[in-house]
Amino acid sequence: MGDEIRLEGLGLASGVLEKLITLSAEGVDGVLSVGAPGIAGIVQKGAGRTGKVAKALAVSLGEDGKLCVTVRLHVRYGRPLHELAADVQSAVADGLRSHVGHDVGSVDVYIDGIEFGE
Repeated sequence: MGDEIRLEGLGLASGVLEKLITLSAEGVDGVLSVGAPGIAGIVQKGAGRTGKVAKALAVSLGEDGKLCVTVRLHVRYGRPLHELAADVQSAVADGLRSHVGHDVGSVDVYIDGIEFGE
């Protein structure tokens, strides 16, 4: 994500958007963390065969001017994943709309890890 996203004359630092998305997503029951937990969350491990680093968050403006979000999660076992992902999509979109005042076009959710009980 770049240093700043400009929305109708308002410049928002990437860290502000990342914090809003993280708080919204981690507020959903069953989400343990955005990105991998612990030190692995600081440096995401390689994704797929390409060896590219998978970013925990990405935000951009779509052609229609709406925010497009990608969020990667580590979740707790026990909830249907499609239900959990739908709740995260709603929470992130609602959080951005209420705090930033801008329309959200999409929230893509990737579940990169599941933690099973002890």
